[in-house]
Amino acid sequence: MCAKFDVTPRTLRYYEYIELLQPEREGRTRWYHPREVARMTLILRGRRFGFSLEDIRQWLLLYEQEGTRRQLDTWIEMADRQLAELGRRKAELEETILELQKLRDETAAALN
Repeated sequence: MCAKFDVTPRTLRYYEYIELLQPEREGRTRWYHPREVARMTLILRGRRFGFSLEDIRQWLLLYEQEGTRRQLDTWIEMADRQLAELGRRKAELEETILELQKLRDETAAALN
């Protein structure tokens, strides 16, 4: 799992601790079956999109508790919220870049 997903054993243990992953345990050995591989794919994708681990955990629980339809409905709601947040942050970043570029150009012009 570590090599497949480029994560540390500590990360896997933490994800297990917060109940994102539930590998089969045999002594100190952990066995990751296809279900855990699929969950890890979803976890890392969610992290890349900026979701918190708790949001991801709650979303994964929906499948077990309420099934696919509820999970997918919730995914759309979560994605909509995150898209709005990312759009807001993008606008702020673009404004900051323009401001910095202007200040940089003014400074360069003052030197000439």
